Amino acid sequence: MLLVLLVIVLVEVVSVTKKGQATIPKRLREKYGIKDKVIIEENECGIVLKPLPSPSDERGSLKEFFKGKTARQLLQEARKEELAEDKERERRA
Repeated sequence: MLLVLLVIVLVEVVSVTKKGQATIPKRLREKYGIKDKVIIEENECGIVLKPLPSPSDERGSLKEFFKGKTARQLLQEARKEELAEDKERERRA
């Protein structure tokens, strides 16, 4: 069985001004949702530009992690746990 993997890499060259500014081509800005700001990440391959998500895009992104609980519920649980730990320490003392 022969498996052929075809990878197409598009390369674009942009100019960098004396101030270090470069224009990201419109096609790429639209494709990756780049608006006002980007995150620049440096890694072993070079630099990577990533769109900076807006707070509204990130809203609710931790719901799965916190199992859909509200901030108030999480705080109440944490306080109960602390109270139980304090009682246990007092009992041991």
